[in-house]
Amino acid sequence: MSESREFCPRCGDAVPERREPLPGDPGGRDALLCDDCYFEDFELVDAPDRIEVLVCSGCGAVRRGESWRDVGARDYTDVAVDEVAEALGVHVDAEEVEWGVEPEQVDENTVRMHCRFSGVVRGTLRSAEVTVPVKISRGTCDRCGRIAGGYYAGIVQVRADERELTPEERAEALDIAETYVADQEADGDREAFITEVKETDDGPDVKLSSNRLAQNVATRITEALGGSFESYPTLVTEDGDGNEVYRVTFAVRLPRYAPGEIIDPEDGDGPVLVTSVSGRLRGIRLATGAAYTSEFEDAEAPDATRLGRRDDAAETTVVTVEDENAIQVLDPVTYEAKTVPNPDFVDGDADSVLAFEHGGEVHLVPEE
Repeated sequence: MSESREFCPRCGDAVPERREPLPGDPGGRDALLCDDCYFEDFELVDAPDRIEVLVCSGCGAVRRGESWRDVGARDYTDVAVDEVAEALGVHVDAEEVEWGVEPEQVDENTVRMHCRFSGVVRGTLRSAEVTVPVKISRGTCDRCGRIAGGYYAGIVQVRADERELTPEERAEALDIAETYVADQEADGDREAFITEVKETDDGPDVKLSSNRLAQNVATRITEALGGSFESYPTLVTEDGDGNEVYRVTFAVRLPRYAPGEIIDPEDGDGPVLVTSVSGRLRGIRLATGAAYTSEFEDAEAPDATRLGRRDDAAETTVVTVEDENAIQVLDPVTYEAKTVPNPDFVDGDADSVLAFEHGGEVHLVPEE
């Protein structure tokens, strides 16, 4: 009786009985070869003779195919390691693969990568060593090129209604813009950047890389500081497909009154220290300490008169507390003793208070 056995299709030697192949196992003629014939042409690692890497000298991004990618590398050696890891291929039959790499800095632009691999193939431990030179070239990515060329698509102009911006408003508006753009960059949007911030007497002009980015910045500024914005598109060119390309200015208009201002709404109840302009205008009545809320939804009080700012208040001496409704203090300008309303925010045992003088009248101001 003849024995049914399998034979190597290359050398004709009998091969041990094989198990039934599992889904995903390598197939084809090589899978039928005996071990000696299989390993004659076996290469554990497929490595290129040389790798060339184009790195942006501005931001460190790496060119891969037709696009630039931020790789977060600490230096060019890290870039070389990443590129070699992408380029090397380990044989599909190898299991339990381990590998290591030892970079050798040949010169400023060349890193020689010494790579060691091991893996189990057909139950046999195989190893290989390859050396791949990595040539580093420097260029300029699209993003850095646009920034250097002053490219922008949207402008956010931050102004205030019938007043100058406060230093705090200027700083917060710019912080909002910079933080939002930085968050977009961190999320992988390479097209998000601020081209220029121009400070003017009326307020900052922020040039941004896209209209979408500019609109989102304008939205966040008005959400935080109050007010509103309008958009003004300007046709600048047409793209290659004949589509019109617009540059849009987003004019942010902060509320007429800012936190810290002292105004008189002229409603008969006296001056108000403005504390918030997000949504409706809110504040504190200086005569009583009661809360004030404007009837206007746009955070404006059109009939109010500006009297000054809380920063104009000065510490003055309490002469005597006459009763719960009246207190006598020294006028911070003339130093005369004057009787003024005693608001809730004044401590009955206080020796001094903050006072604000306007038009000969003295108004007490909260400490905080």
